[in-house]
Amino acid sequence: MATLDLFITLLATPLVVALLAFVSRFTGGAARTLVTAVHLVGIVALLAITLFTVWSVYQQGELLAANRWLHLDSLSALFLAILGVIGFITGLYSIGYMRHELDGGEISLPTLCYYYGFFHLFLFTMLLVITSNNLILMWAAIEATTLSSAFLVGLYGQRSSLEAAWKYIIICTVGVAFGLYGTVLVYANAANVMTEPGNAIFWTEVLKHAGELDGTLMHLAFIFILIGFGTKTGLFPMHAWLPDAHSEAPSPTSAMLSAVLLNCALLVIVRYTILISAAIGPEFPQRLLLVFGLLSVAVAAFLILVQRDMKRLLAYSSVENMGLIAVAIGIGGPLGILAALLHTLNHSLAKTLLFCGSGNVLLKYGTRDMDAVKGILRVAPLTGALLAGGALALGGMPPFNVFLSEFMTVTAGIHAGQLPLTLLLLALLTVVLAGLVRMVAMTVLGSKPEAVSRGELGWLTTVPMLILLVLMLVMGTRIPQPVTQLLERATAIVLNTAPGADGQAAPLGWPSLSLRAAPQEHAPVSSLTPSRQEMYRD
Repeated sequence: MATLDLFITLLATPLVVALLAFVSRFTGGAARTLVTAVHLVGIVALLAITLFTVWSVYQQGELLAANRWLHLDSLSALFLAILGVIGFITGLYSIGYMRHELDGGEISLPTLCYYYGFFHLFLFTMLLVITSNNLILMWAAIEATTLSSAFLVGLYGQRSSLEAAWKYIIICTVGVAFGLYGTVLVYANAANVMTEPGNAIFWTEVLKHAGELDGTLMHLAFIFILIGFGTKTGLFPMHAWLPDAHSEAPSPTSAMLSAVLLNCALLVIVRYTILISAAIGPEFPQRLLLVFGLLSVAVAAFLILVQRDMKRLLAYSSVENMGLIAVAIGIGGPLGILAALLHTLNHSLAKTLLFCGSGNVLLKYGTRDMDAVKGILRVAPLTGALLAGGALALGGMPPFNVFLSEFMTVTAGIHAGQLPLTLLLLALLTVVLAGLVRMVAMTVLGSKPEAVSRGELGWLTTVPMLILLVLMLVMGTRIPQPVTQLLERATAIVLNTAPGADGQAAPLGWPSLSLRAAPQEHAPVSSLTPSRQEMYRD
C-alpha cells in the first residue's frame, strides 16, 4: 500500500465510522443494533490498520506523505500502537458498558449513537496529533481533541458532568493557547533562519536547522509549550480539569482520556523537547520537566491517599504517572528516556484496566464512593481479582509491567547522580502504593452488601480487563523483541542519536536489568539492558 493511501485509510476510518454512528440514530428501532455493529467494525478496523501502520514504520523506519504534512517515525509509532490497542479494548468494553447504561435508563438510544459517534471522532483527532508533521496542524489537532471529547465527558447531561465538561473546555483551551504562543515563536524563529521560510512549519525540517535557532526565543518558547501542552498532559498545577473530567465521564471515556489523550499531549512536549535540546542543549528543558514532574508526583501522591471517590483517585493517579514520565525525561540519558517511553506504555495498560474495573463497580453498586463499595471479590470474583491485580500493578509491584519502568526510572536517577531526587521519588511512590492498597482493602475485600446481587456483568465487561492483565504480565516479564526494538529506536530519536550498532535490542524484562554499569550519555540503548545470559555470566 502506498504511504499516502495508508495515512488516508488510517485517518478516514474513524471519521467514516463516526459519521455512520451519528446517522444511525435516524434508523428507528434498528439503531441500537446498527450503531453497535458499526462501532464493532470500526474498532476492529482501527486495530488492524494501526498495527499494520506501526509494522510499516518498524520495517521502513519512517513514513512521510502529503507534502510532508503527515509523518510517522518510531517515536510516534509507539504512541500510535498505544492508541490502536487501547482504542480497541475500550471500544470493546464500551459495548457491554453502554448496553447496561441503556438498559438501566441512564442514557437514551440517541445518546448511545452520539456516544459512539464522538468516540470515533475523538480517535480521529488523536490520530491527527500523532501523525501530524505540521506544527500548526498538530496544535489544532490537540485543540480538536478537547472539543470532541468534551461531549463524551458531559454525555449524561447531569449538572456535575456538564460542569466538568465546561471546566475541561475552558481550562484546556486557555492552556493550549499558551502552546500556540510557543508554537508561533518556534515557527517565526525557524522561518527567520531557513532559506525557504515555508518549510518552517514542518517539524522534520525545523529540526535540521535547530542549531541556528535563537537561544533566548527557544527558552521562552519551551516555557509556553510546557505550560500549554502540560495543561493537556495533566501536569501540576495545570491539572485542575482532569479529576472532574475523568470522574464524570463514562468509564470507557475515562480510560481513553487517561491512557491515550494524555499521551498525545505528552508526545507534543517530547517533540519540542527534542527540538529545544538540539537548539540550546538539554539542561533547560530537563530542569523544567524535573520540576513540573516532581511537583505532579508529590501533590498527586498525597491526594491519592485521601480520596473516597474511586474514579477520582484514578484520575489523580494519572497526574502522578504523567509527572513520573516527566521526571524520567528530565533525568535524561538513554535509560531515563527508555524508562519514560516504557512507562507511557505501561501506564496506559494499567490505567485502562482500572477504569474498566471502576466502571464495573459503578454498574454493580451504583456508586463510586469507596465507603459504600465493599466485598467486590465476593460480589464479582473475576472483576475483584482483576481490579486488585491492576491496582497492585499500577502501584509498581512485580512482576507487573509498571514495576519495570519505575525500577528503570529509579536506576536512571541513581546513575545520573540525582540521589536526593531519587530517594524523594521512591518515598512518593511508596505513598502512591499505600493509596492503591487502601483502595483495594476498602473495596475489593470485606463482606458483600445485602442489596448487591452476585455475578459478573458479562464477558464484554470482563474479557477486556483480562486481556489487559495478560499484556501487563507479558510486558513486565519478557517484552517481545519488536516492542523492544521500537522502544530503542524511539529512545534514539528523543536523544537525537543512532540506535545500537547491530540494530538489535536485547529483550527487556525486570530480571534482565542490572546496576553494574552506569549508562553513558550516548550509549546504545541495547547496552543498558543485558540479556539474562550476560547477567548471570558475571
